[in-house]
Amino acid sequence: MSAVRTTPLDAYLGRLAAREPAPGGGAAAAVHAAQGAALVAMVARYSTGPKYVAHAERLAEITAEADDLRERALTLADEDAAAFTAVTDAYRLPKNTPEEKSARSGAIAAALLGAATPPAALLSLAERIVSLAEELLPVGNPNVVTDVAAAAEAARAAASTARVNVEINLGGIKDAEARERLTATLGRTEPLLARAEAVTAEVRYRLRS
Repeated sequence: MSAVRTTPLDAYLGRLAAREPAPGGGAAAAVHAAQGAALVAMVARYSTGPKYVAHAERLAEITAEADDLRERALTLADEDAAAFTAVTDAYRLPKNTPEEKSARSGAIAAALLGAATPPAALLSLAERIVSLAEELLPVGNPNVVTDVAAAAEAARAAASTARVNVEINLGGIKDAEARERLTATLGRTEPLLARAEAVTAEVRYRLRS
């Protein structure tokens, strides 16, 4: 399977639309996050010059972090696709004997944990994107303020999609510690979505003012 990061957009969407297990919603969520991070970086790059000198150092840091987040999101897109393929492979294992059934059950549980890991990481990544958007809102170039909202909304889409992708795998994970850790991660989703919505609400308020 070719990497999401090196696949032309039209070809990627064709793969996404195909009757194949991967890429799917998890990869799409990661691409949402990558777009959000890219928009943050773009706004920060437009926020340079004499008007922004007071925040120049922090804006440069935001640019660098957003670029890193974009790369990490694309890596997670590929990791998610690979992890989901491992799940489908585990379900195809033979189950004719008690030994085969036991081995298959263990393989499925391990694969489900692996499949929950990229979207859980994506939730944390989306959280950082929203945090950067919140920082940009008061100090960034007002001419691209709608792109701050677009970044927050892209991160919001990434987070809400990542949440359901963790949830669908959670029931089959046998490791109690891993389940607890993933459940705690899921608990951060609603506040994150509310923060993203607040960024967009503030942008819309400014547009009406």
